[in-house]
Amino acid sequence: RPRTWQECRDFAVFIGGPNPALREDQPYSQAHFEAVCARFGDPSVLDKYETVFVDSITVAGRLCLQWCKGQPQAYSEKTGKPDSRGAYGLMGQEMIGWLTHLQHTRRKNVWFVGILNEALDDFNRRIFSLQIDGSKTGLELPGIVDEVVTLAELKADDDSGYRAFVCHTLNPWNYPAKDRSGRLDAIEEPHLGRLMEKIAGPAKPAIERLDFARPNAASTPESTSTQES
Repeated sequence: RPRTWQECRDFAVFIGGPNPALREDQPYSQAHFEAVCARFGDPSVLDKYETVFVDSITVAGRLCLQWCKGQPQAYSEKTGKPDSRGAYGLMGQEMIGWLTHLQHTRRKNVWFVGILNEALDDFNRRIFSLQIDGSKTGLELPGIVDEVVTLAELKADDDSGYRAFVCHTLNPWNYPAKDRSGRLDAIEEPHLGRLMEKIAGPAKPAIERLDFARPNAASTPESTSTQES
């Protein structure tokens, strides 16, 4: 289990391999990969695994922020005092780079596990956000990954509770969700193995998945004539 941000980086490059587009002095480069393999061993030991779980992204964010607070970007150039804006800005860059590298891992399913924060907006509606320091990672993560699934406690018509995966962006509970595969229903059985099988299975024809019907014209109130007095 990684205990530092550098160890998180090392695991990411060991699992995902090197990025040939990066310079030798950058993380996730060929040089970084070779240095990690010299310590961890042959990466082919991971070939027998099809799925990797990162549990949790919330803890990884804390390790990243702790590392960022010790970097030069986290201090003001004028006063030399700690600058929280610089630390959080660096954290956003580091987390997005780390997540993107893991997401590009070939021939493996990579799942990021996180905790949701619940709050009320100005209209007293429930809103949910990823529990992670800073705002950049939580805002950009849904655009990086292929699927966003929320395990939620829902209520049936008889008021009994049941657990389910919420998988579609448009859902009545405002849970974070996204299905890029086009194979999932709005609510799925809370069984991750069957969910992955369905994602990897054959897709429904577009005519069955998408509604191409033109919406009804919006009704407009009858015009009323006004008379000046």
